[in-house]
Amino acid sequence: MLEKNRLFLIGPMGAGKTTIGKYLAEIVGLPFKDTDQMIEERTGADIPWIFDVEGEEGFRRREARVIEEVCADEPAVIATGGGVVMLEENRSRIAASGTVVYLAATIEQQLERTGKDKNRPLLNTDDPEGVIRELMQHRETLYLGIADLVRKSDNKNPRSAAQEISRAVTELEADQQ
Repeated sequence: MLEKNRLFLIGPMGAGKTTIGKYLAEIVGLPFKDTDQMIEERTGADIPWIFDVEGEEGFRRREARVIEEVCADEPAVIATGGGVVMLEENRSRIAASGTVVYLAATIEQQLERTGKDKNRPLLNTDDPEGVIRELMQHRETLYLGIADLVRKSDNKNPRSAAQEISRAVTELEADQQ
């Protein structure tokens, strides 16, 4: 399994990439990495602070360096930030370095899962639903453009979702041989 060495989880904030990714890593026997967590560990600051000080552009530069690193590093299950697909260099690296699973979630599910989370700088607005709709309008095509698999994460138990993804990746890689 995981012939390309890495399994990337992409998708919008609130899709369950981190939660499902931890279970998936356990199932497939690989380490788990979360690119947002890696950025926070390296800067010693949380993502909202990075956005406040460096803006989204500064954050995306940091994110691109982390993506470059994980794409060259050991095999792993990697949960990415929702906006990782915004830079062409990230999309190219991710697509070339592993199997990419797009975890899709409805607008309603994203709102429910992110509603009380203050670590979502793009949603610190009076209209989080409008922001999510706009983000999805820009990002959906980019997610689909690099995805090897698409799985809905709505209303699924994270462990069950991880098991389903593991089976689907195994089947996909068997079909590609």
